[in-house]
Amino acid sequence: MHPKNKHKSGYDLEALILVYPELKIYVFENKYNTQTIDFANPKAVKALNTALLFQYYNIKFWEFPDTNLCPPIPGRVDYIHHIAGFLEASGINSHIKVLDIGTGASCIYPILGQAEYGWTFVGTDIDDKSLAYAQKIIDKNELNTAITLRKQQDASHILKGVVNEADSFSVSLCNPPFFKSEAEALEATIKKLKGLKNEVGQVIRNFSGTQNELWYRGGEKAFLHNYIFESTFYKEQCLWFTSLVSKKDLIRGLKTSLKKLGATEVKVIEMGQGNKLSRIVAWTFQ
Repeated sequence: MHPKNKHKSGYDLEALILVYPELKIYVFENKYNTQTIDFANPKAVKALNTALLFQYYNIKFWEFPDTNLCPPIPGRVDYIHHIAGFLEASGINSHIKVLDIGTGASCIYPILGQAEYGWTFVGTDIDDKSLAYAQKIIDKNELNTAITLRKQQDASHILKGVVNEADSFSVSLCNPPFFKSEAEALEATIKKLKGLKNEVGQVIRNFSGTQNELWYRGGEKAFLHNYIFESTFYKEQCLWFTSLVSKKDLIRGLKTSLKKLGATEVKVIEMGQGNKLSRIVAWTFQ
């Protein structure tokens, strides 16, 4: 994890229970005499992440349907810290405005980026219900001056229709849908649950997730290449474009496409949380 990540040394579950007592019923002592939760249980995972937001990020309300994706806070805040590092290296230290593509019902990147660095955000999504829940989180935490939301009316577009000519963003963030279909998402869930030593009967995604959050026609590759292509029309509106990339073998193709499209600089930032490795790709035309 990033050196600035507050969760790199694990969780103090007793402290988390004090700020979010609902977590207590999910905590147990494992065979190593260590307190933990069942990470295959989506309700336990959601309770843990809610407690982390309450304890460390000045959040007092974070509620959305159990069917929506519950983002793991340590991984999400790692993305924020890495972006902050390379913005600083680029000489961007103040008045940072961020475009969050696919904010989701949890509004997670805006609330983390605002809490850690005081950034302002415009969050976009294609789903009315997700935007409504995100807005409620913004309202209840009194973040209206820092975070605004826009609806993407056309699911075939990523930037077109939500980025205006007058906009000026320091950076964009994106956690793209990783799968081509529900079947592919389900297969990945079964594999993950087996890794958590869960007997797979009824399959439940431990971090949940709706169709818009988990799969996209053509999968992650199609989404990212669409995003890259559309970014060429907004060179002046956004200094840096970024995205998480789950599949390492996509990086070479992304770099090739970006070079052809005139990107002046491309960065790939490796990230690791536990056994999971992912990466951020970042590009600029300026």
